[in-house]
Amino acid sequence: MKICDGHTSDIAGKRSRRARFLRRAILIRLVWCFVALAIAAALLVFGTRAMAQSAAPSAKAGETPSGNAENGKKIYAKYGCYECHGREAQGGGISGPRLAPDPLPFSVVLIYVRHPAGDMPPYTDKVVSDKDMTDIYAFLESRPQPPPVNTIPILKH
Repeated sequence: MKICDGHTSDIAGKRSRRARFLRRAILIRLVWCFVALAIAAALLVFGTRAMAQSAAPSAKAGETPSGNAENGKKIYAKYGCYECHGREAQGGGISGPRLAPDPLPFSVVLIYVRHPAGDMPPYTDKVVSDKDMTDIYAFLESRPQPPPVNTIPILKH
């Protein structure tokens, strides 16, 4: 019986050591995952800031460059923006969000157009120049506010 007891305790000891080893291995992997996640988050935050600073070097913070709204309307149609965002930039339901009236600041729009997320294709400065972007932005700013809901007869019923 002593052989069995010794053998049993030896197996239990091996299981205990293996369990400690596995716990330690899992802990090390978790730490590395958190480190990688922290590095990725830092790159995302600082990379976005760097892109924001390099994307609009001519425009100061909060400053909107002037553009030609009529030309912007033509360019908006030429590049097919209306296909997702609607003819008046009012949004296309499922595909493209509303861009006007009251568009986001120019620097934000420019950064997003150059480096979009989701289904939108990127429009680099080789495709759409910064001048064309200022014209498109002028078009977006020129869009009138929609009428108040209580002034639309069919919606009063």
